[in-house]
Amino acid sequence: MIDARAAVLLDAGADPELTGIRIRPPVGDEVLVRIDAVGICHTDISVAARWPQRRMPMVFGHEGAGTVEAAGPSAGVAVGRRVVLTFASCGECPNCVEGRPAYCRRSTDLNLRGARDALHLGDEAITGGFFGQSSLATYALASARNTVPVDDDLDPALAAPLGCSVQTGVGTVLNTIAPQRGDTLVVYGVGAVGLSAVMGARIAGCGDIVAVDPVPERRALAAELGATATVDPTSADATAEIVELTGGGAHAAIDTTAIPDVLAGALTALRARGTLAIVGLGAPTAALPVGLIMGSGLTVRGVVEGDSEPHTFIPRLAGLVRSGELPLEKVVTRYRFDDFGDGWSAAKSGRVVKPVLVTGS
Repeated sequence: MIDARAAVLLDAGADPELTGIRIRPPVGDEVLVRIDAVGICHTDISVAARWPQRRMPMVFGHEGAGTVEAAGPSAGVAVGRRVVLTFASCGECPNCVEGRPAYCRRSTDLNLRGARDALHLGDEAITGGFFGQSSLATYALASARNTVPVDDDLDPALAAPLGCSVQTGVGTVLNTIAPQRGDTLVVYGVGAVGLSAVMGARIAGCGDIVAVDPVPERRALAAELGATATVDPTSADATAEIVELTGGGAHAAIDTTAIPDVLAGALTALRARGTLAIVGLGAPTAALPVGLIMGSGLTVRGVVEGDSEPHTFIPRLAGLVRSGELPLEKVVTRYRFDDFGDGWSAAKSGRVVKPVLVTGS
């Protein structure tokens, strides 16, 4: 067994606490990764808040970056290799075979339910395997499918968010919407995913890029990262302002908020045959203007993990970080791993965009 420290959720309604755990060695295609940096994502916060007591203790974390310490006999990943951890998939269902692993038939089981065969707290087996990694820890056990090799010179603190938030935001623009140069795009909610979408729109050569968020500091950061205009959604005429800014309506919009009224407003701000991509998790249902959708030929599309095939797309993102096209240093706030509580609190409050815990000195 390998000794590690992890942020462990012990009680419903509480925050995870740093404590010692043990991890069994990798078998089969598994990979043991020493975590050098790990992002705290809104999904960690929201799922932890509703995680059932019967499934505790539990370790979250799904934006890990680190170094391979050991590998099972069929993993095919070299010890010492720098890697980014991402979402898990089975590799066998039709969507995985067709290169669409984000829509794996076993996605819920592999990413959101966890398992009790790898992590131990004292003599007790505890739940891990969140997104196939549970990387809010100094070591994580993943599989070859969700372990993506990257170059050694990539800063781990900038590599970590590539596994989820950046992959989702940039991927939704480049892989799903695939805008034509000069197209107009609106991003609703500019947290880590939304700001990544803004950067993706700039990379794609969009014309008008409008960032919509109630927080002035986030609107300012969106402008710095490529938004050509920003809108405060609390304004009485926000939708009319967006329509004017985009010359009669946007070609596409991305919603990260999952707020029903925001979704309806986003559809109203589209031009005929426009597309709304929904990437946020929130309210399970929303009343949408069906007549408008049909009459204007609008497309409403759900997007998971930016429609990404991680072993292809994450190295592409890493190249964009190195070239300066994805200036993630403007989005990331670093915390020592020992200061996990501060980083978790910052993520819960929205005080910073992307807290990243860095292990070591």
